[in-house]
Amino acid sequence: MIDSDFETVMEYSFSARCCLREPIPEIFDAARFLDAAVSAHTAARFDLAEELFRLADLQTVREWTNSLWSAHSPYANKPMSVVQSRSQIETTASSYIPSSVRRAVLARDGHHCRFCGIPVVAAAVRKRIHERYPTTVNWSSSNQDQHAAFQCFWLQYDHLMPRSRGGSSDADNIVVTCAGCNFGRMERLLSEVGLMDPRTREPRQSLWDGLERFL
Repeated sequence: MIDSDFETVMEYSFSARCCLREPIPEIFDAARFLDAAVSAHTAARFDLAEELFRLADLQTVREWTNSLWSAHSPYANKPMSVVQSRSQIETTASSYIPSSVRRAVLARDGHHCRFCGIPVVAAAVRKRIHERYPTTVNWSSSNQDQHAAFQCFWLQYDHLMPRSRGGSSDADNIVVTCAGCNFGRMERLLSEVGLMDPRTREPRQSLWDGLERFL
C-alpha cells in the first residue's frame, strides 16, 4: 500500500546527484496503478485489476528506463566495452549473493531504490503476476515486450564496490536498486559517475510493500 508520504518522493534534493537521472512523475502514476491493481486482485475484482495493470504500462516510463540502460545513454554515458546482456549480468551478480544477504538487505532497505527512491518489485512477484495476467503483464527477453512499469521497478541487488573491482557480497556493500540505476552504472565506481554513496542517506520509508501481498 502507498501512504501519503509516497507523494513527497519528488521533493528529494537531487542537487548532490543522488542518482543518474531524476524520476519522472509518470513513474509514480504507474506505481499507483500497480498498487490499485493488486488491491483489486485481492478483492477478486479481476477485470478491474487487469485494466489497472494495463494502465501502468506507460511508454514514458519505458523511455525513462531505456534512457539509463541503453548503450548510448546520455545519463549513464557508459563505453560500449561495458555494455553486456542485462539478463546475464543480473543472473551472474545475483548468483554471488547468498539468499540470507539478500533477505537482510531487503529488510534494511525496503522496496525502494537507494539511489533514485522509486518503488521496486521483486522478480518473483512480477513472475506470479505475469502468470495470472499473461496478456496484460507482458514479460519476455525483448525490452519492448516487457511491461514498462515492471521493467522500471525491477528490483536489483547492486554491489556498490563492484565485484569486478574487488567488492564483496556482504550486506554492507549491497543496496536495493531499480533496474535503471543498477544497469546504468554497471561496474563503474560511484566516483566515476559522480554519484553520492547512498549509504550516507537513510533508506526511504513508506507503506509500499513491493506488491508482496499479491503472493
